[in-house]
Amino acid sequence: MEPREAVLKIADAMNASVIGQRDVVERILIALLADGHVLMEGLPGTAKTRSVKTLSSLVESHFGRIQFTPDLLPSDVTGSEIYREQTATFEFQPGPIFGNLILADEINRAPAKVQSALLEAMEERQVTVAGQTHKLPELFLVLATQNPIEQEGTYPLPEAQMDRFLLYVRVDYPASKNEAAILRLVRGEKSGTAVAPISPIPQEVVFEARRQVHAVHVAEAAERYLVDLVLATRNPKQYEGELSNWIRLGASPRGTLALDAAARAHAWLQGQDFVSPDNIRAVAPACLAHRIHLTYEAEAAGVTRTEVIESLLKNVVPV
Repeated sequence: MEPREAVLKIADAMNASVIGQRDVVERILIALLADGHVLMEGLPGTAKTRSVKTLSSLVESHFGRIQFTPDLLPSDVTGSEIYREQTATFEFQPGPIFGNLILADEINRAPAKVQSALLEAMEERQVTVAGQTHKLPELFLVLATQNPIEQEGTYPLPEAQMDRFLLYVRVDYPASKNEAAILRLVRGEKSGTAVAPISPIPQEVVFEARRQVHAVHVAEAAERYLVDLVLATRNPKQYEGELSNWIRLGASPRGTLALDAAARAHAWLQGQDFVSPDNIRAVAPACLAHRIHLTYEAEAAGVTRTEVIESLLKNVVPV
């Protein structure tokens, strides 16, 4: 089976299990193909956890779940050294971060020490404990969730942590037409009459898909448009409208790299061998929204980061 055919089958299976969240499914698959992490923000019950667990059942992988709480310790995530009386030596016991697909549930409930422990794992794909460095698996993807309205017992993610996520995905309630379908799906699962899932694909298929994504061509014009979008977040005064009143700080070069990788993955999913401006526009909100910082005026007016990026896309046009 060709890698693209296998990934599209995963998409169909996920959409059948996570009804009414096609954009979320697409973003998760883009992150898988682009070898990046995803931050999903949405109210409880919007299938954030379900989407991650469904993906883990469709790819040969070790699924790890970390339920973040205010009393969590870094060693609860990374693992720790354990003393073995039999050998009178210390032995490293890996933590749940040593998996392939990691669900970081309610990540904003973890204190700063735990967040700092995640930085090395997410960026360097390794963990250092007691002076020893331990490599993480080649297939390593963190899919984190957070509740946008919960304030008690939460810690805002530091900017460095946010920048480690390739994509930010806002998970909204499904449309009313999908509510009955969700009801029937869960009834079928509980009664044992749900459709059997497809066999999980080997990890090598994912790696081959990533190689094909990396080979997707980006023309100079598309590259210029991509860079212009990122630069516009740093120099919003050059454009008309409210952008200069909304953006306090723009995206870092890591945002440029994320936009390039995600646009390639989006084009590959569409069956293209090149990146078009449409591919860039499709992934720009997910790549840049969490990398910009709003002014106090924008926050007071209730302007969201996604709305700012949408305004940015209207002002910056491909040459």
